[in-house]
Amino acid sequence: MQEAVTLLILLGALLEGEALHLIYLPATANVAENSPPETSVHKFSVNLSVSLAPVSPGFPLVINSSPLTEAFRVNWLSGTDFEVVTTEKEQLDFETGPNIFDLQIYVKDEVGVTDLQILTVQVTDVNEPPQFPGNLAKGLELYIAEGTNPGSIYQVEAFDPEDTSRNIPLSYYLISPSKNFRMSGNGTLFSTTEFDFEAGHSSYHLTVEVRDSGGLKATMALQVNIVNLNDELPRFTSPRQVFMIPEELSPGTIVANITAEDPDDKNFTSHLLYSITTVNNYFMINQLTGTIQVAHRLDRDARELRQNPTISLEVLVKDRPYGGQENHIQITFIVQDINDNPATCTKFTFSIMVTERAAKGTLLLDLNKFCFDDDSEAPNNKFNFTTPSGVGSSSRFLQDPAGSGKIVLIGDLDYENPSNLATGNKYTVIIQVQDITPPHYKNNIYIYILTSPENEFPLVFDRPSYIFDVSEVNPARTRIGQVQATDKDFPQSSIRYSISTGGASLQHPNIFWINPKTGELQLVTKADYETTPTYVLRIQATNSEDTSSVTVTVNILEENDEKPICFPNSYFLAIPVDLKVGTNIQNFKLTCTDLDSSPRSFRYSIDPGNVNSHFTFSPNAGSNVTHLLLASHFDYTGGLDKIWDYKLLVYITDDNLLSGRKKAEALVQTGTVTLSIKVIPHPTTIITTTPRPRITYRIQRENIYSSSAWYVPFVITVGSILLLGLLVSLLILLVKAIHRHCPYKTAKDQKPLVKKGEVKRAKRDAVVEIIQMRSIFDGEAIDPVTGEIYEFNSKTGARKWKDPLTQMPKCKESSPQVTAMQRITAGEGNWPLRTTTKEEDGLSSKAQAEGAGLGPRNEDGKPGTPKHRNPTLTSRASPKPHPGK
Repeated sequence: MQEAVTLLILLGALLEGEALHLIYLPATANVAENSPPETSVHKFSVNLSVSLAPVSPGFPLVINSSPLTEAFRVNWLSGTDFEVVTTEKEQLDFETGPNIFDLQIYVKDEVGVTDLQILTVQVTDVNEPPQFPGNLAKGLELYIAEGTNPGSIYQVEAFDPEDTSRNIPLSYYLISPSKNFRMSGNGTLFSTTEFDFEAGHSSYHLTVEVRDSGGLKATMALQVNIVNLNDELPRFTSPRQVFMIPEELSPGTIVANITAEDPDDKNFTSHLLYSITTVNNYFMINQLTGTIQVAHRLDRDARELRQNPTISLEVLVKDRPYGGQENHIQITFIVQDINDNPATCTKFTFSIMVTERAAKGTLLLDLNKFCFDDDSEAPNNKFNFTTPSGVGSSSRFLQDPAGSGKIVLIGDLDYENPSNLATGNKYTVIIQVQDITPPHYKNNIYIYILTSPENEFPLVFDRPSYIFDVSEVNPARTRIGQVQATDKDFPQSSIRYSISTGGASLQHPNIFWINPKTGELQLVTKADYETTPTYVLRIQATNSEDTSSVTVTVNILEENDEKPICFPNSYFLAIPVDLKVGTNIQNFKLTCTDLDSSPRSFRYSIDPGNVNSHFTFSPNAGSNVTHLLLASHFDYTGGLDKIWDYKLLVYITDDNLLSGRKKAEALVQTGTVTLSIKVIPHPTTIITTTPRPRITYRIQRENIYSSSAWYVPFVITVGSILLLGLLVSLLILLVKAIHRHCPYKTAKDQKPLVKKGEVKRAKRDAVVEIIQMRSIFDGEAIDPVTGEIYEFNSKTGARKWKDPLTQMPKCKESSPQVTAMQRITAGEGNWPLRTTTKEEDGLSSKAQAEGAGLGPRNEDGKPGTPKHRNPTLTSRASPKPHPGK
C-alpha cells in the first residue's frame, strides 16, 4: 500500500513539473592553493519534489571530476543545505597541478528522483613562504664524533614554492647563536671548536631560519649530538687475585667476583664484557657481571688436580663486543682436599668356591687387594675392616689378624655333615670397610662362600642290563620300558639319558627314543620283526660329574602284519562263450608270497563280481599257487546270464605264522587281485532281419581304440616321431602290395531287396546297424561251422578271418554294393537301399536273402535257423523319406 501511495505522489509531482533539483548549481567557485582540509569551496541547496521525499543517505555527492581528483567532497550543513569542501587526500598546488576542475554533483531522493549539476572550481595562486624538503621541516639530528676538528658539518637546503625554476636565492640564519657553531648565508653549518664528550655537553639544540626576497620565512629545529668515542682502557677494581676453594663444589657456585670500570662510561658498567681466555674445564664467568662460577666438578682426587691442585686463569674485560678497548688480569684458584671419598673396592660382592674337604686355616680372600680410598691426602685416604658377620659364618670364617681384611677358614664344610646341609652349603660373610676420619664413610662387602662337592660315589643303573619286549604292530610312541640310574653324591644333580649306540634300521636312523629326563624308552616308528627281530641298545646316563652305560635288549614280537602279495595283481582275460567247464582259463595262475606266513596258509575267494559262480580257483586253500578255472557254463540263450564283462575281486587271506604261534594270537591279513574277464560270443555273425521288405539294413563299422589299450597310440606316436621316414616308405609298399593282390570289385545286386510290386507299399524306414570295429584283436578262435580261424576283439566282438594256410588275415573281396544313385539310374529310385561295407563280403548273400523276405539264412544263403545275433550290433534307426516321395 505504501509503495502505491509513493508512486501516486511521484506521478503527481511529475504532472505539476516540480521534480527534485539542485539550487545554486551550476556555478563557479574559487579556492586558494594549498588550502587546508575542510576549506569551504561552494554552498548549495536541494529543492525537494512535491512528495517531500528526503534525500537518500550518502547524497548529494561528487560522482566525477575533470580532471580526475579526490580533493573535494560534499558535506551536509543542515536541512537541505550542503557545501563542497577540500579533503586531505590531495593537495591543490597552483604551480604544479591543474587549476580548474569541473565537478559533477549528483543527488537522489528515496523515491528514486535524481538531478545532476556541474560545479567549476578555480584554484588561485597564493604567495608561499620557503619550505624545507621532506621531513626536514619537522627537524633534523646531526652526529659529530668527539675530537673532530672544527669545520663544515652540514649543508641546509630549502626552496621557494613560487620559484619553480629555483633560481631566486634564499638566506639562512641561526636564531639561537652558539659559540660552538656558526652558519653561512648559503646554509652551511660549521663547528668552531673540538668537542670532548667526557668534558662537555653531549648534544646541542639549534634553530635554523630561511627567508625569501619577500620577507617570508620558515624555521627548522636542528640537534647536534656529540658521539662518545671509546678511547680509554677499562680498569680492574677487584682487590683479590688468589682464591682458596674446597673441592666438590656444586656447579654454579660463585667462587670469585671480578669487577672493572670504563673511564669512557663510568656510569654504565653493564657495557663491560668479561671472558676467560685460558682453556679450562672447571670455571665459567658471567660476561656481564664478572662473577666466576664452578662449571664442572672439582675433584681434587682425580686427573690433573690430584697432581697439582692450582688452577690459573686469565680474565679479559672489554668495553665493546668488537673493536673496543680491553684489559687482562691473572687470578689463581687453589683446590683443597676434603674427605669426600669412602673407602671403596673394585668389587663389593665376592663369590668363593671352596671344596668340601678344604683344610682349616686356608686363606680364602685378602680384601686389601681390592679395596682403596681415592682421597689424595692422609688421613682422608686411610680405612680399616670390621669383624665378619653372617648366618653360619662366625664358627667357620675369621679375619686373621683382626681388621686386616684377610679371611681364613676355621670350620668344617663337608657336604656329608648334616649341619652343613642345614645351611645349604652356601655361606654369606658381611664385612664393612670404613674411613678412619670423619664422616667415617662405610661400604658393605658381601662374601658368598660356596662349597663345591667332590665326586665320591659313581653313577650306576639299578640293573646291570635290561630286556624289553614289544610287538611289531605297536604304533609309534608306544612305551617299551624304563631305565634308571642314581648317584649318592650330594647335592644330587639331574641325570640325562641318551641312546649312544644301536636301534638303527634300513629306513630309520633310530626307531627308538628315550626321554632324556625320565629314561623312558619309546618307539619312534613301528618295528618290523621280518627285518630285525632283536635290537641291542647302549643307553648312557650322564650327570655333571659321571657317565655310565647299560645294555638294553629289545625283542620284537612277531605278528601277522604283512599282507599277501600276488602276481599278477591285475589281469585281463578273454574267453569264448562255449569254453569247456573245468578249463584253466588261458592257463592263468596266481603266485602269492607273504613274509610272515607259510606258503600253505593262503585261502582264495572271489567276491564280488562272480555272478552265477562261473569262476573259481583251484586249489582254493593250502597253497601259494592257484589256477583260475571255469566252474559252470554260460547260458545267454536261456537268459540265465546277461553279463559279458566280468570284474572279479579276488581276496587272498593268510591265517597262520611262520613261527607257529597260535592263530588266536595272530592277526589275519588279506590281499586283493583284480581280474577283468571278457566273454566272447559265438564267432558266427548273425544279421538281424525283419519280415517287412520295405526296410533297408545299413551296417556301419567304426574303428575305435580301447581305453585299456592306451599304450597303442603312445607307442605309435613315439615310433612315428623316431621312424617317420621308414614308416612312410613301408606304408607305400604295403598299399601297392594290397592293391596288386587284393583288388576291390564292385557289382550290382543280382536281386532286388524287395519285390517290385511291394515298392509302393514300402514305408520309408531304414535300420542302421553300426558295428564298432576295434583295431586291436587280442583273441583267436575257430569257427565251429566253417572250421576257419579268426581273430577277435574281446571287448567288442569284432572278428578278422585268417588264411588257414598262411595264418595271415585274408584279403576281403569287395561285396556288391548298391548306392542310391545306382538304383535311381537303374529305374529303382524309390527302392529301399541295402548297403554293406567291404568287411561284410562273406555275409552279403545271407543278408540279401534275409533282407528280401526269404527268412533266416545260413552263412551260404540257404534257409536255416536264426542264431544269436552278434552283440556288437548297437543301434537301429528309421531312414528319412526318399526325396522323390
